[in-house]
Amino acid sequence: MRFEDHLEMRGLPIFNGASAAHVDAMLKVSFLQRFPAHVELVREGDPADFLHVIVDGQVEVFSAYRDRETTVAVLGPGNSFIIAAVLLDRIYLKSARALSPSRILMIPAEMVRSFFHQDASFARSMGIELALAYRSVVKELKNQKLRSSLERLANWLLAHDLANGSTGRFHLPFDKKVLASRLGMAPEVLSRSFAALVPYKVTVSGHTVELRDIEALRNLAQPVRTTDDPDS
Repeated sequence: MRFEDHLEMRGLPIFNGASAAHVDAMLKVSFLQRFPAHVELVREGDPADFLHVIVDGQVEVFSAYRDRETTVAVLGPGNSFIIAAVLLDRIYLKSARALSPSRILMIPAEMVRSFFHQDASFARSMGIELALAYRSVVKELKNQKLRSSLERLANWLLAHDLANGSTGRFHLPFDKKVLASRLGMAPEVLSRSFAALVPYKVTVSGHTVELRDIEALRNLAQPVRTTDDPDS
């Protein structure tokens, strides 16, 4: 790893407050790699050999069963995967692939476990990541079980608009097929849901989405803090 890369990696959230010596020891045996889009990074059922930390790009965490596949999460810079498997020294329960060209820091799992026990600040950072992941799973479970496909899409559009400056216009961050899977619906259901949002002045042209009546969309979506607020 180049010196400038080493300095950049030390600033990752997962190392917040950790001993500089411990961070250096982990980075010394870690790999910083670039991956093109669509490359599989982690395979469900394999042993957890590395903790992966996203430096740049987007990663899709997914699972498959027979001929079906579902997106569990889409992660961005600063996120780690899959911590629980690494800490417990167990197999991955999910797969992961790069959605876009990505830079990934790969920390050997045995080093993560070693310093998790030695460094309280590092363990705290890992614990926070796990807690956030757990809360995300709970929110997603509620979203899937309590809402219709149309309500899930409406809430996702509102959340994504907010995350992009509340301009009422943004580009889809990934393919519609991935979005459909992320929202727990078939691609054809996503298409019908977008069509059903036309009366609410939602328009889609390619990857560009426009929300021309936020209040109407919000009245349909009925977002709630305990499911939709990313800071809750």
